[in-house]
Amino acid sequence: MNLPLPAHLLARPAMGSVPRQPTEHRTVALTYGTYDLFHIGHVRLFERIRQRYDRLIVAVSTDQFNAIKGKQSVVPFEDRVAMVKACRYVDEVIAEEAWNQKPRDIRAFGVDALVMGSDWTDRFNEFKTLCDVVYLPRTEGVSTTELKADVLARVKALG
Repeated sequence: MNLPLPAHLLARPAMGSVPRQPTEHRTVALTYGTYDLFHIGHVRLFERIRQRYDRLIVAVSTDQFNAIKGKQSVVPFEDRVAMVKACRYVDEVIAEEAWNQKPRDIRAFGVDALVMGSDWTDRFNEFKTLCDVVYLPRTEGVSTTELKADVLARVKALG
């Protein structure tokens, strides 16, 4: 039976890179989202974040919190967490359970930057006193909302 290797044994520095000293500050980014119908836009967001920061923590909205927001996911919370965890750019996944948890998360995880897609521009500026707030461009042509609408339209057309 082959057991998976722990992540620290799989991680290898890139050729020519200098290994980090344990005392060196590693930059930490945090992002939030539902990540329903996980798609290339999500992957590219995570990739762009990891190009700027050493560590990425992703907060995935629970089904209960989505209900408070008036949203219903197609994919259950546990499955969305598993998909996000499987992305190689993601270091840790936490649950997003309330609107007011962001400042607590920023402090608890020593976050250097709260990073969100540009569709959220200026909505999180209140956290600039705690960390950098960065809005990255969305991947053009990809939207969970549009994917859901397209699937529903196709189902109705078959119907």
